[in-house]
Amino acid sequence: MPRTLRWALMLLPFALWGTAMAAMKPLLAGASPAMLASLRLLPAGAVVLLAARQLGRSWRVDPLDWPWLLLFAAVDGSLFQGLLARGLGQTGAGLGSVLIDSQPLLVALLARTLFGEAINPVGWLGLLIGLLGILCLGLPVEVLRHWWLQGPPALQGQAWSHGETWMLAAAAAMAIGTVLCRYASRHSDAVAITGWHMLLGGLPLVVVAGAESLLRPQAVSFWPQWDGIQWGLMAYAALLGSALAYGLFFWFASSGDLTGFTALTFLTPVFAVLCGVLLLGERLGPLQWLGGLLALVSVLLINQRARLWQAGAPLGPVRP
Repeated sequence: MPRTLRWALMLLPFALWGTAMAAMKPLLAGASPAMLASLRLLPAGAVVLLAARQLGRSWRVDPLDWPWLLLFAAVDGSLFQGLLARGLGQTGAGLGSVLIDSQPLLVALLARTLFGEAINPVGWLGLLIGLLGILCLGLPVEVLRHWWLQGPPALQGQAWSHGETWMLAAAAAMAIGTVLCRYASRHSDAVAITGWHMLLGGLPLVVVAGAESLLRPQAVSFWPQWDGIQWGLMAYAALLGSALAYGLFFWFASSGDLTGFTALTFLTPVFAVLCGVLLLGERLGPLQWLGGLLALVSVLLINQRARLWQAGAPLGPVRP
């Protein structure tokens, strides 16, 4: 695969995720979080499996991979998508984006512990710069200006509402799921595993949505109450923001440098902000420009950490 095309495909999931959450948020007014999450997973899983068949890939799951696949589906499918949908309706877009996009830090720790991936000081510096970048992109200027002086009161008493807690738990679930995908695809095709984990992960969410509608029939309806435009947003979130994005994400995450690839998550809010500029006519402030620049610098440092660290290492003693 040409290097330029490979980088374009690696960046595409994060560009799609940058707009998928914005498309999902208004849908919560007419559907429960569990039903929203299931409608994002089930069609996406079916599409990924059909695409795998068209590409000549096998749907068969090796018996040794089934335990890992079920765990992968439970953590990254049911748990992550359920927590994300639950938190999306209770948190601001800025702070929620910061929390959900902080998962490369946990992925880096897990990859170093489980797979022995070298991070080195340059990589750790890049991760911290990336976190600072999404803070600049996601949080209001007033919060950053007064945070060190006021602490949580700078968020007007909403520093850690239930929404932020759900989003932070979702980030942890996605980080663990990213690592589990490698174990689940050791003897099976990574694209097929991605599709199966979406289908299997979406089924428990349908059960949860049904239980909520039975227990609270007046407050929560089982089937979404959406118009045509809202169903279009749901189709976008399921087919592009899930099927295509997660298919590419777990395909790349199943092999190669896990830390370097997941560091591209820092670019997700960058794409979201650019989408607002191009489609909604929004204007970027100096802090957002700085955040975007820091995110780009962090990705460069993390993906080139080995070369940069070796180039800056002192030379050993010269032998006669």
